[in-house]
Amino acid sequence: MDLKISRSLSIPSAELKWNFSRSSGPGGQHVNTTDSRVELSWSIADSRVLSPWQRQRLSEKLASRTSAGVLTVVSSQERSQWRNRMDAQEKLVALVQAALAPDAPARRQTKPTQGSVRRRLNSKANRSSTKALRRRPPMD
Repeated sequence: MDLKISRSLSIPSAELKWNFSRSSGPGGQHVNTTDSRVELSWSIADSRVLSPWQRQRLSEKLASRTSAGVLTVVSSQERSQWRNRMDAQEKLVALVQAALAPDAPARRQTKPTQGSVRRRLNSKANRSSTKALRRRPPMD
């Protein structure tokens, strides 16, 4: 089953590599017998479905999460291997969608309004007077 990222992009199941291992954590005797930890790997560099722009964008945005052009997602939250597989797929989709999303427009700085400056100074004055009341009275 292909992994749908967006309307125009879906990763073929042939490009996904699954690894299973024993998960740590709670589970009793069951945890010693099942391989419920899931690693889902996808090679960005070797993918046939990506355009050059998408490949470049993913390589830049996910550089800290990739190793030799391969993006790996791990899931071991659930006791069930099937639920961990679903979780790993959701994590991979979220990562790729976030990396391919357009950058937010740069914020244009503006001056604070007079009302916001006045409110800020009033709150500072109120806080100062509250703390002044906590001090020891002078020894006059």
